[in-house]
Amino acid sequence: MKQVIKSWLATPLVRHYPATAPSPSRLLRLHVARNEFFSFQIGLRWVLPDPEGIPRPVEVSAKVEGPKDWSVRVRRVGYVPMRHHNLAATPEESEGFEHIPGFVPDPLFEEDRIALPANETHAFWISVRPKRALPPGIHRLSVKLLKGEKLLRTHTVEVRVEDVRIQPRKNFRVSNWFYCDALLDYYKLEPFEERFWEILPAYLRNLAEHGQDTILVPVVTPATDGVKRPTQLLRVKRDRNGRYRFDWTDVRRFLRIAQEAGLRYFEWPPLFTQWGVKFAVRIYENQGGDEKLLWDPETPATDPVYEKFLTSFLPALHRFLLEEGIVSHCSFHLSDEPRGEHLPNYRQARELLKKIAPWMTFMDALSDIQFARQGLTDLPVASINHAMEFVEAGIPSWCYYCCSQRGRLLNRLLDTPLAKIRMSGWLFHRWPFQGFLHWGANYWYRVGSRQLLDPFAVQHGENWPHWPSGDTFVIYPGERGPIDSIRWEVFAEGLQDQALLQTLGVEPTDRALATLHSFEDFPKSEAWIHATRKAVLLARISEKCKPKERGHLGRFPNHAGGTPTLL
Repeated sequence: MKQVIKSWLATPLVRHYPATAPSPSRLLRLHVARNEFFSFQIGLRWVLPDPEGIPRPVEVSAKVEGPKDWSVRVRRVGYVPMRHHNLAATPEESEGFEHIPGFVPDPLFEEDRIALPANETHAFWISVRPKRALPPGIHRLSVKLLKGEKLLRTHTVEVRVEDVRIQPRKNFRVSNWFYCDALLDYYKLEPFEERFWEILPAYLRNLAEHGQDTILVPVVTPATDGVKRPTQLLRVKRDRNGRYRFDWTDVRRFLRIAQEAGLRYFEWPPLFTQWGVKFAVRIYENQGGDEKLLWDPETPATDPVYEKFLTSFLPALHRFLLEEGIVSHCSFHLSDEPRGEHLPNYRQARELLKKIAPWMTFMDALSDIQFARQGLTDLPVASINHAMEFVEAGIPSWCYYCCSQRGRLLNRLLDTPLAKIRMSGWLFHRWPFQGFLHWGANYWYRVGSRQLLDPFAVQHGENWPHWPSGDTFVIYPGERGPIDSIRWEVFAEGLQDQALLQTLGVEPTDRALATLHSFEDFPKSEAWIHATRKAVLLARISEKCKPKERGHLGRFPNHAGGTPTLL
């Protein structure tokens, strides 16, 4: 058997591992709306039987040609080490179970060529974004693989564009907490030097491009997961009489950059400490350059010292938000992840805030429904394994998952099947949640510390097995800006599916979604996604209904069959 470079097309819902066997080479057919972004892959393996010694890698590049109204981006899929299985992982609910421990695919490097080693599988990730809506019909993309200057092979992707324009997602906000201290530390910057403001826009644009519309504004340093490096945008000074003076310059600059990036809603960090509502949060003199605190870090939550500050700060914040015209676009946090035993502390803190700032409404990640039933939390953010309790009680809420939601539950870990991640938008559409929150867009630290880790080597904050691999971030840092992960790309396409369902008028109760029973009991196959997408798209075309009209697509079967070549 002679040496040969094998290549094949694949959907974005397939992970290629170093030992993945080649797939048959065949035409890939995709099914999209006129303004839909989409992706696919091309896998590569240099098959070299019985080599005598290790040969030099072969340089292979990928070039993609297609309609001029599509912007095409080619990236190399990189590998990161996953040293252990995540806790509660099973072969049925994990991807690459047989490849772990080992290297798993995740970062997407801005490279259209690879030094391909013998007997290893690698892949290119190809993203397509419309510059403008393409006319309906069949369009083609040509993928050329070259060895040096020599053409190895040409693959064809056939894209059927339907006469549907996806409208912006409505009534569902998305936030992945973004950490400015991670940017400062990774790029070796001081807060808030000019270089920080030059780097920040690319990261915030990245969030918006992936379906996020809400950003956490570090007006004070977020009081979550340990004592962080000060990233307090607000400048605070005390005059001789002990009165507080505030400078909102950097807060305003941050908001402007976020708005220009496409982020329209704003979260404000907790005003009391995490997991107990015991203490006032750390707020620094000026912006914390010398880490001089305004009070002892164990000042009780409702201490008069802190109450005096809040009595000055919160009215000033209100005036600032009114000047910016964004009060109605703001959400506030009181304390992150309180539990039932913290109800008395939470109640005292909330009563204090009602007295000082009755205009504020609060949302917090929690699972005990009593916080909502007692009127202490205006908009609970329920973990997905408790979220249905809030739905059944008719309590408006957001939903979230993090380290504890594993096994059959939805998540986006390094071993979560990509088809399962893609189902995020379908599940969000199925129930009347008002948003989704995740704590880790770019947490590149050792758990609860200021120790920056290498994200390309550690993806669990050195807290395995308590934190699973892939929980702490979906964005990698690059020399020139953010580096996407395949999990982040697939999550974004899932949010686009949610917008598509809204545009097509698919009711959450429609039979097409009847097999979505909960965040752990739902279809998790690529075939179901392809077939159901195709069905709702074609039904929309055949019925010629307007996007704003909401019809019933009940004739679709509960279990749609299909082929992975249809998207």
